[in-house]
Amino acid sequence: MASALQVSILKITGDSARTVPDLLAIEEPLEIRLAFGDKVQNLAVTMRTPGHDADLAAGFLFTEGIIAGAGDVKSAEHAFLPCSENKQNTILVTLNEGVVPNLRQAERNFYTTSSCGVCGKASIEAIRTVSAFGAGKRVAGSIEGIDPAFILGLPERLAKKQEIFAETGGLHAAALFDLNGSLLLVREDVGRHNAVDKLIGAAMMEGRLPLAQSILLLSGRASFELVQKAVMAGIPVIAAVGAPSSLAVSLAKEFGTTLIGFLRNNRFNIYSGAHRVNTLVAEN
Repeated sequence: MASALQVSILKITGDSARTVPDLLAIEEPLEIRLAFGDKVQNLAVTMRTPGHDADLAAGFLFTEGIIAGAGDVKSAEHAFLPCSENKQNTILVTLNEGVVPNLRQAERNFYTTSSCGVCGKASIEAIRTVSAFGAGKRVAGSIEGIDPAFILGLPERLAKKQEIFAETGGLHAAALFDLNGSLLLVREDVGRHNAVDKLIGAAMMEGRLPLAQSILLLSGRASFELVQKAVMAGIPVIAAVGAPSSLAVSLAKEFGTTLIGFLRNNRFNIYSGAHRVNTLVAEN
C-alpha cells in the first residue's frame, strides 16, 4: 500500500517560479473493528499513513488496555466492506475464543486524530491506563550505565532508516534500539501516537514484550500518551528529539521511566530516571 503520493507543485525561489513534482505523506482514515464472541464492535477511527495497519490496530488495543497481549489476537486483517470507498481503510481484529476485551477502557467514544491520540477523552483519569505488567508497577528494566555519547548518536541512526520521511518530510517516526545500538524496529506515520502503536504492536505480535532491555526514540515531542504507551510495553528509557510535556514528565517519574528530551544538536535533557545514564555530578 502506498505511503506517499506524487503531486505537482509551484515552487517559488526568490522572484522565479517553476512547476516541479513533490511527494506528500498519505493520510487516510483507518477504522478499527473488534470481533469477539458473536459481536463485532466499531471501536475507533484514526487518521494514519497506510502501512503496517495490523500492527497499528494490535498496538492500539494493547496500549489502551483493551487486550492483554498477542495471545488474545486470532487475526488482524483488512475488512472488505461493500460500503467502504477504500476497502483498505477498515481493519478487523478478531480475538481468540473465550477472550473478553476490557471494553471499560473504551467506554468513551474513541476518535483519534493523527496529531493527538487523546483528543476527546474526558479526563486524565480516563486515560491513565495502568501498566500491563501489574497495576501501579514501576518499569523494571535493568538498563543502567548508558553512555551519553550512545544516546547522542541515536537520532542519526534513526534518520538513516526513515525512508518515507526522506521522500516527504511529513512523517513522525518511532524506533526501538537495544543496548548495543542495534535498531530493532522502526515505524513511520503522520501521527506520533500511530507510529508508537505500530511499533509496539509489531513487537507484541513478535512476542517481544515486555521491552525491558530497549530504548524508545521518538522523532518529535514526548506527550503523556506516548509515555503511557511505552509504560504499557515495559520500556524503561524514552528519548525524544522534541520537548516533553509536564504530564509526560509526571507519568515518567511515577513509573520510574527514564525520559530524555531535546535530543538534538549534540545535547539532551534528562527529565526523569537520570540514574540510568552515566553523567557528571549535576551542578546546583
